[in-house]
Amino acid sequence: MWDGRLRPPPKCRKVACDRRSADLDIMIIATFNANSIRSRLEVVLAWLKDNRPDILAVQETKVVDELFPREPIEAAGYRVVFRGQKAYNGVAVLSRKEPDEVRFGFDDKGPADETRLLHARFGKLHVVNTYVPQGREVDHPMYRYKIEWYARLRKYFDRRFTTRDRVIWLGDLNVARTPMDVHNPEERENHVCYHHAAREAFERCLAWGFVDVFREHHPEPGQYSFFDYRTPRAVDRGLGWRLDYILASPPLAKGSRDARIDLDPRRANPSSDHTFVSADF
Repeated sequence: MWDGRLRPPPKCRKVACDRRSADLDIMIIATFNANSIRSRLEVVLAWLKDNRPDILAVQETKVVDELFPREPIEAAGYRVVFRGQKAYNGVAVLSRKEPDEVRFGFDDKGPADETRLLHARFGKLHVVNTYVPQGREVDHPMYRYKIEWYARLRKYFDRRFTTRDRVIWLGDLNVARTPMDVHNPEERENHVCYHHAAREAFERCLAWGFVDVFREHHPEPGQYSFFDYRTPRAVDRGLGWRLDYILASPPLAKGSRDARIDLDPRRANPSSDHTFVSADF
């Protein structure tokens, strides 16, 4: 975790070195839906080594806590906190510094959903890692739950923070925010990740005061973080969705330097259907 002190540039691949050597105070925060942390462990370890983020939020770990691969992650120089379950859901935060405080799930007397929400505090920096429900179909009870989940999350932000606080909200949010965020929006009006009600629920959370950091630096179309396994050569053909976000409160957004989507891990074998999104502050 960045501590505000100058230090020598790390020994890493050229991309990461270029970012850090330009400004030695930089902090790198990233998110990744692993679609099974054990299946994607080598991909995660390689990305950590090459990019040296200060914090990596992971979703869909798909493993009970007793079987989470803590040891190799710690051997790579990262502390890790997590909450998971068998076969689906699960969230984790990997960080260079031990968090000062960790919370799992909601505290509003509704379903806690501890395997979908992880809030870690590092000094004055709050990192809220979420795996928002996908919703299945627009007429399914899980879709109504998704909309309610967003409403509960907005109340969570309202209760715990002000826009003067240093807050990062990130993860797989299971919404393509605008037509630019999915390759075929005209065909997706009734998809649970693009349906108007889901986008409106997402925007109400964003209206708390968050800045979409990636779009601040990359307003151009064709930028996606999710590529369906069922679509042949989806990455090379640009047939994807932007479902993974790094959102910053105003004080942090002012210090945002860059953001990127790394497509190489999506081309790895075995790959997740998502890939890494990272931002520099």
